[in-house]
Amino acid sequence: MKTRVLFVALFVAAFATVPSTSATAQTPAAPAAEAEAWLKTVEAELMDLWVYQARADWVRNTYITDDTELLGARANEAVMEYVGRRAAEATKWDGAALPDVLRRKLNLLKVAMDMPAPRDPAKRAELARISTTMDSLYGKGKYCPERLKGECLDLVKMSEILAKSRNYDELLDVWQGWHKVSPPMRDSYKRFVELANEGAREVGFENLGQLWTARYDMPAQDFQAETDRLWKQVEPLYKDLHCYARAKLQDVYGVDKVLAGKPIPAHLLGNMWAQEWENLYEMLAPDAATGTSIDLEKILKARGTDERQMVKFAEGFFMSLGLTALPKSFWERSMFTKPRDRDVVCHASAWDVDNKDDLRIKMCIQVNDEDFTTIHHELGHNYYQYAYRNLSPLFLNSANDGFHEALGDLISLSVTPGYMKKIGLIDKEPAGTLNPLMKRALGKIAFMPWGLMVDKWRWGVFNGSIAPDQYNQAWWDLRRKYQGVESVVPRTEADFDPGAKYHIPANVPYTRYFLAAILQFQFHRALCKQIGHRGPLHTCSIYGNKKAGARIEKMMEMGVSQPWPVAMKALTGETRMDASAILEYFAPLHQWLKKQNAGRQCGW
Repeated sequence: MKTRVLFVALFVAAFATVPSTSATAQTPAAPAAEAEAWLKTVEAELMDLWVYQARADWVRNTYITDDTELLGARANEAVMEYVGRRAAEATKWDGAALPDVLRRKLNLLKVAMDMPAPRDPAKRAELARISTTMDSLYGKGKYCPERLKGECLDLVKMSEILAKSRNYDELLDVWQGWHKVSPPMRDSYKRFVELANEGAREVGFENLGQLWTARYDMPAQDFQAETDRLWKQVEPLYKDLHCYARAKLQDVYGVDKVLAGKPIPAHLLGNMWAQEWENLYEMLAPDAATGTSIDLEKILKARGTDERQMVKFAEGFFMSLGLTALPKSFWERSMFTKPRDRDVVCHASAWDVDNKDDLRIKMCIQVNDEDFTTIHHELGHNYYQYAYRNLSPLFLNSANDGFHEALGDLISLSVTPGYMKKIGLIDKEPAGTLNPLMKRALGKIAFMPWGLMVDKWRWGVFNGSIAPDQYNQAWWDLRRKYQGVESVVPRTEADFDPGAKYHIPANVPYTRYFLAAILQFQFHRALCKQIGHRGPLHTCSIYGNKKAGARIEKMMEMGVSQPWPVAMKALTGETRMDASAILEYFAPLHQWLKKQNAGRQCGW
């Protein structure tokens, strides 16, 4: 779900209010020509650094060794030093009367770092080393259970067991095994927070969390209130899905293992983090009758579809919208499968290595339904990156970080039975509507509380309200509150369960994914109205519609050169995030869930 594996991401909104770091009175206005010349130099130098960093990070992610870790750390350190120094210099124009485009670039520069480094060279080097080491610890993580007599399982293999096994003890063993990967990160993460917060203070913020939330055109407390408002819109749907899933899990594992009115055991939901429940689809499908479901994995394997052909299907979707084919280098330089001879970071990601046309994806693709959709999502990032390639360097990103993720997910919403029929994967659409809706809800709706709570934990860590000796307790408190899941084995402060999720050691802000979960349905509803779709929202696919493609491209071409409400209006005609499209999309399923849950003890 990540657009670039760069520790310097420019997922920012436009006119963020950034505190001045100047200790003096307001700086006299500098000539616009001076600021423009300075920014021209900075952008040119930044571009060189970003491209070098991207190449170093690509090698480190696809060939993990001590040497590549060192090279990646050095590249990251160089970027951190440069951006930190230039961001401090940018305060020279804090009080100057400048054209909007220059003011915008200066503000973007100040909040450019996901991980701002202290100016002290030793601390900066330490921060780069810690972040790289944590990332690589995750990538190299394995579990070697005694029962396998020396065979070790990586995350891909463990995820497959969680997806397919229904053996309670095996699932718990694998879940515990993966969570043994992260405790060695705990002390490093504590030090990482100290250093990153110091870097954030040096560019004018109280802590790193405040810097992250400053990217959304509103004060941090208002932004957090906005995410809470959006969650409240969808929470009733999630709770009904949770109640239904828990009852079905009781049928499989027994009421002594899955307790009524209590959180669901975290290892039983088909995913290492219980963030998506699609692997439980066969258990939870409303209609088990023949002909009502599509076994896409079986279809793809029966056709002999390989990993490269999976990507070709996704490219074909974008081309049907009137967008260009992917460059030849994409097919030559991407990583589609897990190499057998080395450790790699398998977490799916899309890359624009040279910020022009060196587009790539990095995945350990499995020929299945989940990865078929994920590939469509990742190419959404690549096409977004390609669309804004001609903008100034500081404008090379989406309107806010949620937009990049939402664009990829917008396309995945059009991977409907109707789409699969058009591209020849099925002969006819299955009868009924509830099964496809359930399958999508197990991915989209189940994800939303997880998407919200990851950064709620980090905001607390960064602002000090969650102390280091409370890291794990606070993590599970949030998981119970929002997801309604818990561990059935004791978790203590000797553990570091947040680190078992990639985005924590890699320091990737996560609220973007929650926002994307909202925005994708809002985008989808607007486009379906614009192309004249008639019928329920969940049956709409924009595949083959060049009018929809033109609207999408218009929004993507803006990059971050305009405030996100402007970009949203270009695509949807609206300027406020709204979850009502989700409720409309899943309305038939929600009504069915309410009937199924009648008389049950819901909640936790």
